[in-house]
Amino acid sequence: MIFQRALRRELLSAAGAVLATLFVITVTWMLIRVLEQAAGGKVASSDVLALIGFMSLMYLPILLILTGFIAVLLVVTRSYQESEMVVWFASGLSLTQWISPVIKFGFPIVALTAFLSFFASPWANRQSVEFEERFQKRSDIAKVSPGKFQESSASDRIFFVEEVAGDLSKVQNIFINTVKDGRSSVVVAKEGMIEIDKYGDKFLVMDKGRRYDGLPTAPDFQMMQFERYGVLVSSQSNALNSDNSAKSMPLSELLSQPDPHKRAELLWRISLPVMAAVLMLLAIPLGFVNPRVGRSANLIVALLATVFYLTMVNISQSLVLQGRAAFALGWWPVHAAVAVLVWLLFVWRLKINSRWHPAGIWARCKSGATRKASVA
Repeated sequence: MIFQRALRRELLSAAGAVLATLFVITVTWMLIRVLEQAAGGKVASSDVLALIGFMSLMYLPILLILTGFIAVLLVVTRSYQESEMVVWFASGLSLTQWISPVIKFGFPIVALTAFLSFFASPWANRQSVEFEERFQKRSDIAKVSPGKFQESSASDRIFFVEEVAGDLSKVQNIFINTVKDGRSSVVVAKEGMIEIDKYGDKFLVMDKGRRYDGLPTAPDFQMMQFERYGVLVSSQSNALNSDNSAKSMPLSELLSQPDPHKRAELLWRISLPVMAAVLMLLAIPLGFVNPRVGRSANLIVALLATVFYLTMVNISQSLVLQGRAAFALGWWPVHAAVAVLVWLLFVWRLKINSRWHPAGIWARCKSGATRKASVA
């Protein structure tokens, strides 16, 4: 019991350090990505923190899976390197008795991963898409920041306003450059206002301005003055559409509609908590290292095993998505194969002294070859 309590404390400490490191790296990457989108006019600058929060919920299941696996692997590896496993075995404890404390440590991780996978992450995905689409469907003038050039969503028009009223319906000192069919048109006006016609289309109606068509050096250059001039900035046909992808659907909707896309998404959501549990158990036998050799090879094998596991799950999801495999036969074989691998690795470590163990067979072959060489 003392060993197990100490082991759980060490696992919690390692998991906290690993999760903090992975989370900081992920949030930094997300911050760079969202700020790049905000600078490019794809999302509103006021939505940056909200989008980072939503993306954190979307990536948190993967982070928790890696946290549990790496934490168990680090603790087991350190125990071998510092010869604590010698004390463990000398006390009459087996390697299988690591399973109980690892399960108790990993149960909250698996439960939280399942909750995030089935409920929180799809909700965050829906909210993130709605934020981005809501900004994209706003009128181009509503996206303009005072004193900043802003490109329209169609990339054929550039806006600049010196001042925007509090309700975003009135702007002053306007500059609009439109390029259509290779011809440039510039409109400048003292002020303008957003108006909506009976069809729901939004127009920027400008007062007291000028319009310049073409280049001043070209023979077809035109300049005109106007008292009132309207520009279409948003059409009612561009109404906001919510995200209907399978990644954003609630669990009840995935279960009620037997569609390949929805079944593939359901397979992925089920796989995440299962992977969290299986990988933590896999880390116990994979954590074996020879203290005299080091742990580099061991960590490389663990990394390759994790990548291979994730790749096989993605392949299963693709087969279900393409209709080449039924959901009932697609979600479990990969996890079952890895579970069998876990069992075989435990057998390998527990029967290391057996004469039929591969290591024992290899040792006998080497000794036999050495005796033959000495006789010769």
